[in-house]
Amino acid sequence: METLDLKKELKYLYAPSAKKAEIVHVPRLQFAMIDGAIEKGKEPGNSPGFAEATQQDLYSLAYILKFMLKKRRTDPIDYPVMPLEGLWSIQDEMVDVAKKDNWSYTLMILQPDAITRAVFTEGLEQVRKKKGDSSNLSHLRLAHFEEGICMQMMHIGPYATEPSTIERMRAFALENRYRDRVGPSGKHHEIYIGDPRKADPSKLKTVLRHPLEEVK
Repeated sequence: METLDLKKELKYLYAPSAKKAEIVHVPRLQFAMIDGAIEKGKEPGNSPGFAEATQQDLYSLAYILKFMLKKRRTDPIDYPVMPLEGLWSIQDEMVDVAKKDNWSYTLMILQPDAITRAVFTEGLEQVRKKKGDSSNLSHLRLAHFEEGICMQMMHIGPYATEPSTIERMRAFALENRYRDRVGPSGKHHEIYIGDPRKADPSKLKTVLRHPLEEVK
């Protein structure tokens, strides 16, 4: 059985330094994705829609796809389910971590190229049979996403302290003649290496990634 170690192959994208920001080129990658928005008066930690999209739908599908490839008779493949990622935006504004109930998001989990559209569709049907149908399942999609030139850094600590890391990233970008594109033309990207339900908030690991444009 072939084993894919996506975390190892893409270590430069999923295990950046926590000490300094860096510039990377993020290639075209394939993801299982779903869109949504945080309800008024809520935040990601207590949003019913966010919980359903992640635990009941996206993760359920990701694990079913993994086992489909692992158990197939011809050319079985095993691989670790990759961490949850979120692209966050606010209409016509910069993302503000203090204003959580007007965030919109695209949640996604990286998928190997062996997950074809046919495999993905079959996986969705298996989720429906196992979990029952839901409005979210019809919105799950398999799509490619290419971020291009970005800056990134590992943030260690609670999500509320992300602004200090983001400021360091933006200062780094300016020093290297780049401008942060987060806003109407770019999204704040978080990769959740730690599980907030289990980890000490002070030790949570979150990759922060922002798209860049060169200052001319």
